[in-house]
Amino acid sequence: MKLSIIIPAYNEIDTIGEVLERVRAQPFEKEIIVADDASTDGTREFLKTQPDVKLVEQPCRMGKGCAIRAALKEVTGDIVIIQDADLEYNPDDYAALIAPIVEGKADMVYGTRFAHGKPKMRLVNYIANRIFAWLATVLYRTKVTDEATCYKAFRTEVLKSIDLRCKRFEFCPEVTARLLKRGYRYAEVPVRYEARTHAQGKKIKWYDGLECIWTLIKYRFIG
Repeated sequence: MKLSIIIPAYNEIDTIGEVLERVRAQPFEKEIIVADDASTDGTREFLKTQPDVKLVEQPCRMGKGCAIRAALKEVTGDIVIIQDADLEYNPDDYAALIAPIVEGKADMVYGTRFAHGKPKMRLVNYIANRIFAWLATVLYRTKVTDEATCYKAFRTEVLKSIDLRCKRFEFCPEVTARLLKRGYRYAEVPVRYEARTHAQGKKIKWYDGLECIWTLIKYRFIG
């Protein structure tokens, strides 16, 4: 199966090169699609020098969700993987992430950071993530241990079956809610995780957590 790796990026010049090398090293037929969200630090200029990268150039900063939606239009693979442009997640986990889909056991697979206890992250972030996962589990009657993980894999036709509306980080709760509500088969696999701080470029804010909760609740009752 051909993989389409979507990488939303904003001001990631310090890490994007190594991320691309790690993705390239994975032994699968693949396409790499980077949606640059109007970076100002040289990220976009660097990406233009990478001949194997499909570059989607956002006209202004619009958010991670908008970047993923734009990149999804360029997808030609059988499976879509979401990959952040930092170094928190390890592409060596791709094989495990797509295995349930390849084996015909799942339509969507989440890479859980909590399979082996609490990873190295701020306590407030850990608590927020546990709340998101609990809420998804209760609302959609599916055991979810890591709703907000970056590492998500989908059969392409499944992800394209919904008209995404997300703009920022609410991509995660929107796809979780809308696909689980439709009854698509869900699976989780453990993944490695190396958290970075806001000083290192982490962009999610406290109000994104509130948006996540609202999105999970909202889509339980609307389309």
